Amino acid sequence: MKIVNRELSWLSFNERVLQEALDEKVPLIERIRFLGIYSNNMDEFYRVRVANIRRMLSFRKPKMAGFNGNAEELYKEIRRVVLKQQEKFEFAYQEILAGLKLVGIVQLNEKTVTEIQKKELASYFHKELKHAIFPIMLNKKDAFPRLRDYAIYLAVKINLKGSSSRYSLIQVPSALSRFYTMKEDDCQYVLIQDDIIRLHLHEIFAIYNFTSIEAYTFKFTRDAELDLDDDLSLSFFEKVEKGIKQRKKGAPVRFVYDETMPKDLLEYLLKALGLTRGINTIPGGRYHNFKDFINYPAFDLPALQYPKQPPCEHPLMENAHSLLDLIAQQDIFLYFPYQKFDYIVDLLREAAIDPNVKHIKINIYRVAKNSQIMNALLAAVFNGKEVTVIMELQARFDEENNLYWSNRLRENGAKVIHGAANLKVHSKMIQISRYKDKKEQLFSYVGTGNFNEKSAKIYTDFALLTSDKSISNEIKKVFGLLENNLDRMVFRHLIVSPINTRRKIYKLIDTEISNAKMGKAAGIKIKLNNLTDLPLIEKLYEASAAGVKIEMIIRGICCLKTTIKGLSDNITVISIVDRYLEHARMLIFENAGDPLFYILSADFMERNIDYRIEVGVPIYCKTIQEDLSRVFDFQWKGSVKSRLITGDLKNIYRKTNLAPFHAQVETYKHYLALSQTPTESIN
Repeated sequence: MKIVNRELSWLSFNERVLQEALDEKVPLIERIRFLGIYSNNMDEFYRVRVANIRRMLSFRKPKMAGFNGNAEELYKEIRRVVLKQQEKFEFAYQEILAGLKLVGIVQLNEKTVTEIQKKELASYFHKELKHAIFPIMLNKKDAFPRLRDYAIYLAVKINLKGSSSRYSLIQVPSALSRFYTMKEDDCQYVLIQDDIIRLHLHEIFAIYNFTSIEAYTFKFTRDAELDLDDDLSLSFFEKVEKGIKQRKKGAPVRFVYDETMPKDLLEYLLKALGLTRGINTIPGGRYHNFKDFINYPAFDLPALQYPKQPPCEHPLMENAHSLLDLIAQQDIFLYFPYQKFDYIVDLLREAAIDPNVKHIKINIYRVAKNSQIMNALLAAVFNGKEVTVIMELQARFDEENNLYWSNRLRENGAKVIHGAANLKVHSKMIQISRYKDKKEQLFSYVGTGNFNEKSAKIYTDFALLTSDKSISNEIKKVFGLLENNLDRMVFRHLIVSPINTRRKIYKLIDTEISNAKMGKAAGIKIKLNNLTDLPLIEKLYEASAAGVKIEMIIRGICCLKTTIKGLSDNITVISIVDRYLEHARMLIFENAGDPLFYILSADFMERNIDYRIEVGVPIYCKTIQEDLSRVFDFQWKGSVKSRLITGDLKNIYRKTNLAPFHAQVETYKHYLALSQTPTESIN
């Protein structure tokens, strides 16, 4: 088989996240946060990918791509892999708790608290927690309550004196922190909210004459597909709103439960939810919704967390009197989170008050809930600028936030345009139009990541700021395409999906193939999040077979299979999972000794190439080309957090003959040193 199954490759990626939780070199609090990230990833995987496989079960397709079996067999294989990972997850969790205990942080439960601690917890329960708890008694007469995807539930079994048991359901309040902390002498204590509720079950159900009460955690996952109504009387905005409401009624795809739950209670829940024991049920530990553990209390103990790394200053931008004037003089490259994302907000703020700026255009995929970017755009509107926002309403799980900002911008006078129902806008662009001496100046931003100051602190992304006319004129054409739905356009510089991405990348690869056959310098360096597009994989195989050396850094899914004799001998793929989420995308083509550089918003996935608006930009500035070469070289020689990606999905740490090299740490050191470089040296 020439490719790796997409779903199994994704599970292999999430296992790399789990490896970070198991790594003793990672600080303890960061390890428990990686468990939270793993859990959050798994939730989305089931809501989207497994839900899609579930929908395919009825079609009885003979085989799934990259897997020797049909959809049902793949469904079972996913469950087998998840259960195996669950064992590692529980081991990591217990190991971390033991490590925390050694440094004076003890996680208690309702059975291990002292009488003195019970008094403090009783006070908290009555003042804060009790009024947020609303038990639902379960019986065969009344309909089973609709469960929420993101909620955590306690299934309660009340053993009554002289009669059969009663069942109840408690939703653990999400408005309160999942963790309660206490301090005694030199020891810190943590309780999970679930256990505080367990401690007070006798009060919650005091009206019942019981012999004992037990509570077991479970969570429920629904299909998250956003089905849009084909009602012609509804606007696209209204269809998305309606689709979000329907999503809450999606079909069940996973039920995760405490494996110690009594059989009768488990069977009752499964029957009520219409689930089958086995294929879509996952037994686990005492606690679920581990995504909350991303916010596990750190107790202000620096040794248990990563060293602080505040984003570095860009010396030219930091000291610039005007960012627009600076960009008019030269291209600027930014690399988040190593450098400050604040400059993008500053740029929009300057444009909002510059009397010569007439128009600001931006396309939005995801933004923070309290977005500085959006507030800067509102300020521009209030200052009389024409502001055009291309707002993608179908950014999965961010639809409601985007609907909110869409309304707010439009109500205040911005021009808001929504993407088409079948073509997501995933590009990352800004264009500012300023008039000087009656001539239009265009300032353009093209990046690899979202305009989200929160994720910009943990996602690595590239950004180019330029006033280059050839690039800016083509960015203007892309905005024209989005605003007016114009006919297909010709782009000589930009890589634009779905217009020319496939054709242009094929041509670039073909050039490397020709150069290799002629004995010229040939090579391809690729850094992406995901590689799943089968025709592109075939093209890379063709290049490898022709002798082109291909080095790839793929963070997540990689369906290309290395080590296939005669086909992928010249391809090496690594993945880096570390403190920051590797999200930046770049391409470097050797081009017979005159390398070509690109940064882009698209992964090599069919959806990004053929069914989304994506934009990649060539890097012409030699200094920025050197920056990109350095980024790739740092990561390629990185050995500390680098795994080899092979067809067997083993996630073996990469072995090199070099001294240990921690790519993300060394990258930060580089940008820290650069921030302290005199401005004259950079110019």
